Amino acid sequence: MNEEFKHYPVMLHEAVDALDCKPGLLYIDATLGGGGYSCEIAKRIQPDGKLFAFDVDRNAIEVASERLAEFGDSVTIFKANYSEIPKILEERGIEKISGGIVFDLGASYYQLTSGERGFSFSHESKLDMRFDMDGEKTAYDVVNFYHEADLVRIFQEYGEERYSRRIASRIVKKRQEKKIETTKELADLICSAVPRNPRNKIHPATRVFQAIRIEVNDELNNLENTLNGVISLLDKSARIAVVSFHSLEDKIVKRVFKYLSSDCNCGPYDLICSCPPRKLDIITKKPIIASEGEIKQNPPSRSAKLRVAGRV
Repeated sequence: MNEEFKHYPVMLHEAVDALDCKPGLLYIDATLGGGGYSCEIAKRIQPDGKLFAFDVDRNAIEVASERLAEFGDSVTIFKANYSEIPKILEERGIEKISGGIVFDLGASYYQLTSGERGFSFSHESKLDMRFDMDGEKTAYDVVNFYHEADLVRIFQEYGEERYSRRIASRIVKKRQEKKIETTKELADLICSAVPRNPRNKIHPATRVFQAIRIEVNDELNNLENTLNGVISLLDKSARIAVVSFHSLEDKIVKRVFKYLSSDCNCGPYDLICSCPPRKLDIITKKPIIASEGEIKQNPPSRSAKLRVAGRV
């Protein structure tokens, strides 16, 4: 395996155990990454199970393809966003996901630390932040061409940044002099706009970088739309497991699961219930979190939450 593409699948066994994998069924890894979940699922569904895996990152697909080669035709990898899962299944004449689907919503270690990708302020690199390198919008476009009000909105909504207005104003003023081109330029600019609190261990640029990444990749809209789409495709008793890494993602997962597991979502003044039949049973009443041992080995797992539901 390519050592540059390090991948630490968070709560690997908890997530795959939650799928209750069985031979002969179809499973989907919506976020292939380095292939950690896919490899474990593929082992458990032999000899006649099928696994479809999706990712938009060419580097991830190359590494994972090598790792999964031993499973032959039982594993099929698609270079596609997980939002395209319903369309691709329809094109293949597949009406139902008989086994289950897993999402790992975290960026890979490689993506976050690669000098070429522009996800991190820890490395000097061009502002990019695309998961799919064939995508058009980059972090450079957001930072240098978005209106100030739009910057404030995404910093507030996607980064929950309390100094959104001050940071956006500083960015707009700076780019009038010279375009902001690198992660270090942006991080330094943010630091100059945010009061330093020695008790705060989080880097001042963390929330803004998260917000820009979400905007570039349209992560939250993709997630909500995809969850609703794929849950409808789950066969009876098939399961869905989602590992999220920040509160915005977890809120979406929790909201969708709650809505689709309720018998009725009518308002107090609705005279006749028109709600569709309940689609899910929630298996994890509270989200599963990483063990102390895993957090020690892989610190980013401390923010991860795993939610699981099963199709009614």
